Amino acid sequence: MTDQLESFSLEVDAWIEEHCPESMRTPMPVSEQVWASSDINFPTTDSKTWFDAMVSKGWCTPEWPVDYGGGGLSFEESKILRSRLKFFGCRPAQINFGISMLGPVILEFGTDDQKKEFLPKISRGEIWWCQGFSEPGAGSDLANISTSAELKGSEYLINGSKIWTSEANKADWMYCLVRTAKTKKKQAGISFILLNLRQPNIDIKPIKLLSGQSPFCQVFFDDVLAKESHRIASENDGWKVAKRLLEFERTMM
Repeated sequence: MTDQLESFSLEVDAWIEEHCPESMRTPMPVSEQVWASSDINFPTTDSKTWFDAMVSKGWCTPEWPVDYGGGGLSFEESKILRSRLKFFGCRPAQINFGISMLGPVILEFGTDDQKKEFLPKISRGEIWWCQGFSEPGAGSDLANISTSAELKGSEYLINGSKIWTSEANKADWMYCLVRTAKTKKKQAGISFILLNLRQPNIDIKPIKLLSGQSPFCQVFFDDVLAKESHRIASENDGWKVAKRLLEFERTMM
């Protein structure tokens, strides 16, 4: 380790000692998880203290550029940060699929405007995201989706349904695969769209399992609107985005 990285490691240790409450250095029960959300909930005062400290440093997304809410750290610095957080037993400041899956996709494929609009909000834990991929008729064949998106002016009109969508009833936004063209090769007609769930004509129904409880939902769209500017990558080129996101999801798991 270079002298500069050694110095950074010592700085991280001192910062953790000052800003991470002792209760946030213990194993985290499910009941005390802090989920990113427009209506974020903190189960304890210490969890909010820890969240605010990490967000203010940009260390929930340490490698992201500062302009996008990140910490602006190098790969090696980020590696040290994560190592020291683990050493001290620090809890994750937030649970956020936007950070682990969608954010890296926006960094790779998004426009400058999309990065400025979404990445700081993701880093600050202001959006609860859910994933709209599976459909009733396309569970094991993702390329066979039929939920349609028709471009009308600067907005898409979305109709169809998604199923097994985790926590959709709590989410603010969905990253969604939609069919924008009927092509011989099914993957070629799919687009990747960011969809605001807090609007009319969306019906979200929880799916109960045998236990009586479940995080899963079915989501129905009836002429739902999504901005063209919220499509990631070119129209009909969403399959490559979805594959990349699933790579990040496997890494997270």
